[in-house]
Amino acid sequence: MTPLARLLITSQFAFNLGFFAVLPYLAGHLGGALGFGGALVGLVLGLRTFSQQGLFVVGGALTDRYGPRPVVLAGCALRVVGFAWLALAENPWTVTGAVVLVGFAAALFSPAVESEIAREALRAERSGGPRRTRTLARFSAGGQAGALLGPALGALLLYGTGDAHFRTACLAGAAVFALVLAAHARLMPRGGGRERHPGEWRTVLGERRFLRLALAYSTYLLAYNQLYLALPAELDRATGSQAALGWLFALSSALVVFGSAPLERLAATRLDGPAMVRAGLLLIAAAFAATAALRTYEGLWAAATFTVLLTLGQMLVLPATRALLPDLVDERRLGLATGALSSLSGLVVLAASAPVGALLDHPGPTPWLLLATTPLLGLALVPAARGPLAPGAKAPRRANGPQGVS
Repeated sequence: MTPLARLLITSQFAFNLGFFAVLPYLAGHLGGALGFGGALVGLVLGLRTFSQQGLFVVGGALTDRYGPRPVVLAGCALRVVGFAWLALAENPWTVTGAVVLVGFAAALFSPAVESEIAREALRAERSGGPRRTRTLARFSAGGQAGALLGPALGALLLYGTGDAHFRTACLAGAAVFALVLAAHARLMPRGGGRERHPGEWRTVLGERRFLRLALAYSTYLLAYNQLYLALPAELDRATGSQAALGWLFALSSALVVFGSAPLERLAATRLDGPAMVRAGLLLIAAAFAATAALRTYEGLWAAATFTVLLTLGQMLVLPATRALLPDLVDERRLGLATGALSSLSGLVVLAASAPVGALLDHPGPTPWLLLATTPLLGLALVPAARGPLAPGAKAPRRANGPQGVS
């Protein structure tokens, strides 16, 4: 693995470590120590999500224009300021400003790092190094390791009660981001920016194969979000509480951390990138179908099976989707494509979340069987594999017929 790949994987781990040390406990702080009402807490959390996921496309476009280094540094600096501000914020306006800044920082950092790790993985593969899916699987595992350890770090810092403990967690998170900032300022190569060309947004968003991948990825993301919506509902039904939710999240994270590389090695011996995405979608569909079948049994069998199969599907879909992007768009527009992938799929999830929530109000296995069809819809949308585009090349459009997309 190249030094740049190691830097990006380590920084993804650290970024998630600092983030998840604070954010899981934000709602409790707002409703408890600050006394915000439920509607206001929901609004603040929603604004944070929008300022992050919804603005990924902005961070991706800036990465293409100026290169990853300044965008990553800006994202880290904004995270430091945002978490330090959140430590001191006490009224709705200052809290909202702080969390929006925290979200926008990720909208800069994440597409810059994700597009650069995709480029680095492709460069390493072309020069005889590991498969790009292997590098990207390690990147996913690094981020998930941070997500696994972050809440534990936060719980340690928040031991006890009161405002001071949350402030300590926020300042510790800011310190982590300051270290990431210093590491990238010292080690990340300069350069990578390019001249802006008119119509590049239309070039990316008008590429049908990219849009098909984005829609397929949307079906994955909508299904994966059921860890936060359908899984708690199933635990309530099966056990009368959500006490096991934290353990199931830990199980999911541990599977990604320790299983991503072995699963990628196994899958890559038999499957190309598109087939790996399809296999992941099939596993996710099986997660919902198995849950529908196992709900007749008492205990955690259905919830645990759902968590394991959904996570295994994620471990295939996520690195394979990132690995496909350089085959679909000009490498110089990879940042824009990475950001657009997240933003477009985020909009699909936002539009579908309320109907899915209403669906889960219905008893019985029917909602789970209907949700199983969601990833199946993505199977036909995954574009076929083609060779990587050389820098500066245009993504070809094929006519219908034998040469069309599968």
